[in-house]
Amino acid sequence: MLSLANIKAARDRIKPVIRQTPLRYSDRFSELTDASIYLKLENIQRTGAFKLRGAMNRIATLSEADRNGGVITASAGNHAQGVAFAATRAGVDSKIVMPTHAPVSKRQSTERYGGEVILHGEDYDAAQQRAHEIADTEDRYYLHAFDDQAVMAGQGTIGLEILDACPSVETVVVPIGGGGLISGIATAIKAQKPDVRVIGVQAKGAAS
Repeated sequence: MLSLANIKAARDRIKPVIRQTPLRYSDRFSELTDASIYLKLENIQRTGAFKLRGAMNRIATLSEADRNGGVITASAGNHAQGVAFAATRAGVDSKIVMPTHAPVSKRQSTERYGGEVILHGEDYDAAQQRAHEIADTEDRYYLHAFDDQAVMAGQGTIGLEILDACPSVETVVVPIGGGGLISGIATAIKAQKPDVRVIGVQAKGAAS
């Protein structure tokens, strides 16, 4: 089960590489809500998204056999870049299966970070199925984007940083895709300050 200890250990592992992104006060959102609203700027994280945190922690905790065999994942963009960056830095071979419609900029960035991009299928599900097939055939470690405790622990380091930067925080709002981000952040925050509300938000037309 994911714990605060897991997340603190992840922070120690990935700290030399990731950026501790700032909390920035938002005049606009604060005015609209009549509250003090701060934004956690993971858009300025290396590779441009929080996904790097989870990928770094997962690859750092792989067994020697899994590292030697290489990793593979499926992603349309941000996780792809995070895995490619983290794997290359660790000297681990990576293959990323991306849907054929994945943005060209994301594909190019993934390749620039050292990942081998394989285009397959019209959607994420098809890409994921193909990635699992390659993982089985080549005996590669499949690095899931969110359903992995080490990945969640890496994402949870954001929660630690929020509490460090704003100990008086009352509510934290987190976007929900697969659920790995909010699982990590909620664990980190609730274990230390159980009265803080953690609210998940998901696009109505894109339920996971």
